[in-house]
Amino acid sequence: MSITILYTIITLSAIGATAAIILYFVAQKFKVYEDPRIDDVEGALPGANCGGCGFAGCRAFAEACVKENNLDDLFCPVGGNDCMTDVAGILGLEAVKKDPRVAVVRCNGTCEHRPKTNRFDGASTCAIASSVYSGETGCQYGCHGYGDCVSACDFDAIHMNPETGLPEVVDEKCVACGACVDACPKDLIELRKKFPKGRKIYVSCRNKDKGGVARKACKVACIGCGKCEKECKFDAITIANNLAFIDSDKCKLCRKCVSVCPTHAIIEVNFPPRKIKEIPKKETVEN
Repeated sequence: MSITILYTIITLSAIGATAAIILYFVAQKFKVYEDPRIDDVEGALPGANCGGCGFAGCRAFAEACVKENNLDDLFCPVGGNDCMTDVAGILGLEAVKKDPRVAVVRCNGTCEHRPKTNRFDGASTCAIASSVYSGETGCQYGCHGYGDCVSACDFDAIHMNPETGLPEVVDEKCVACGACVDACPKDLIELRKKFPKGRKIYVSCRNKDKGGVARKACKVACIGCGKCEKECKFDAITIANNLAFIDSDKCKLCRKCVSVCPTHAIIEVNFPPRKIKEIPKKETVEN
């Protein structure tokens, strides 16, 4: 009886040892090598996993950085230039500096400017509302105001203004991850160059209807008149589909376009008050 048990133990031990040897060689055969620099790069990233870089998360972005020969097309908007400098140092590459960006809501259709013509009685999300009808006002391009962009933001950088019914971006918290951009079904939110002192000049309208139709729907709609384009000396403004667009990378913040816009569709933010030119009084000459 004891001999049978002994044989069983020896047989099972031999089978186990053989299986272990086979598994070892199989593991060596199909072993996947992972560059240790991936961990180093991931450690240099902010760990937000926001997807603003275009990848699923910081780990995927780190893997992409290690695989590429240069970082020209790779950038972490949350970490910014300092973060990419650290990543470049780990990989022995050169980091390309980019201007910081900030989200901007291109709609000024408040209740005052864009009166409601109907009421939506359905799920209070912009995505659903946009899929079933054009909106509660005469402007089919305007903001629904249900806050999908607010829900998408992981940094508490965008809120709904209860008075205007429009979302507002907190520049100091915005990391330009682009989550709000993707969440807006009307394509109203744009990542623009972040200027010093939070200054901005942009066309706060996305209405592509012709001038008369657009103006009827919203008092401050862009009518595509082209006056701003003619006024700009830096080729920063273009007109397409009855709508003006200001390229923030070319804009010099001269504010001349703001003055000539007949509908006040161009917004200027955080600028000092304009100086009012005094007209000299004519002197009367006594005969």
